[in-house]
Amino acid sequence: MDKPPAVFIADSLGLDFLNSIATPVDTPVDWIDDGGGLIEWLAQAKLVPTDELEALRARAKPGELDEVADQARALREWFRGFVREHAGRPLAATALKELGPLNSLLEQDEVFSRIEPRHDDSHRGLALRTTRHWRSPQSLLLPIGEAMAKFVCNEDFSDVKACEGHNCTMLFADHTRRRARRWCIMSVCGNRAKQAAHRSRLKSRQ
Repeated sequence: MDKPPAVFIADSLGLDFLNSIATPVDTPVDWIDDGGGLIEWLAQAKLVPTDELEALRARAKPGELDEVADQARALREWFRGFVREHAGRPLAATALKELGPLNSLLEQDEVFSRIEPRHDDSHRGLALRTTRHWRSPQSLLLPIGEAMAKFVCNEDFSDVKACEGHNCTMLFADHTRRRARRWCIMSVCGNRAKQAAHRSRLKSRQ
């Protein structure tokens, strides 16, 4: 089945990873249901350079990418439990003892810096950029782990919310001024709620 484009509405890539399985319309979609799906999701999330993704796809042994996708889904559901447990209040330092799986993943990283052409509007000069060795399909989990770690360390868990839409499973970080965001996507879940409320009002008048 052809999937719609992945959804990035959480205002945090760490949460967008959790939203890589969701029900954007009526049917649940898992964007990382296999190795090919993982490659496509990472490309759309811009977490891995396209040329590195294609090189890893070409080098992967049969079934190897699917195994990494299995690990990504397990990581996703572990992290979903952690986020739901702590959402709605500041994350305490004692939560560190629960983050062993994430720290174990981060310890596998091979990050290095190198000098590259500057990619700003001027296209002049050089810049020091951080990248990593992409030695195996397993390394595809590393930028996901980094996004999760940035979310854990930089986000106020008091702002983490679940969409109030019926049957919606999406999470997001509410960065609105009054912290009044209620929906993953206003044009989808918000409008559905408005329509349901309108139908309910009409029915009560009958």
